[in-house]
Amino acid sequence: MPPLLMARDITLGFRESAGITRLLSGFNFSADAGSSVAIIGASGVGKSSLLRVLSGLERPLTGEIFYQGKKLTGPHPQLGMVFQTPGLLPWLNLRQNVAFGLKFRHQPRLSRQQRQQRISQAIEAVGLSLHQHKYPSQLSGGMAQRAALARCLARSPAVLLLDEPFSALDPLSRQEMQQLVGTIARQQQLSVLLVTHDIDEALLMTDRMLLLNGGEGGSLKEWQPQIPFPREQALDELSAARLDILKAMRDQRS
Repeated sequence: MPPLLMARDITLGFRESAGITRLLSGFNFSADAGSSVAIIGASGVGKSSLLRVLSGLERPLTGEIFYQGKKLTGPHPQLGMVFQTPGLLPWLNLRQNVAFGLKFRHQPRLSRQQRQQRISQAIEAVGLSLHQHKYPSQLSGGMAQRAALARCLARSPAVLLLDEPFSALDPLSRQEMQQLVGTIARQQQLSVLLVTHDIDEALLMTDRMLLLNGGEGGSLKEWQPQIPFPREQALDELSAARLDILKAMRDQRS
């Protein structure tokens, strides 16, 4: 059986008048169903760009992305993206914003009853059933990000691609969102790809961490700590893993 998601010989960069500036090249990656992977690294090495390419939202300069063994040529309904900012439409209430995610052409046809059921289940999963008729201006930052997660979940994805979705939240809301995503991923057997600057977040949420290195090869080092979930109580093991990752990041800069 092929990996759920696979990248082969990926080159990322952007075109300028002077030519092509490469962020990374020769990058290879695979993730199996139910796995959780964090992509970490210094600013500017292409973490968010890589996530958009893996989601099908952007194309690499060279290389190919495969989902369930088939080449990805654009957005796929089973690849759900959550961004750093919620991106809620201010003229729609929470429920309408969640419903908006089902309007894209890549979504399968659903009956009205199926659509409403999906929307209700997604809102309930993030704990916002009592707030579904509120507008974005009436929501806290944490609630708005929960709504964005619900909009993604309503599409019934197999993979959650998270581009630093908790970075703008206060510490308590951030912790609640980390726990919520972990719980939902385990309950619904979702794969998770997380881009983050926060090493502790990566350790708490994912079973595999990839340190992205700009340039040839892309990844510098990989960790798979053998620490059972939930990990909040494994302080000694987490501390040791954190120090190892920090050392590798310092070595990367030198």
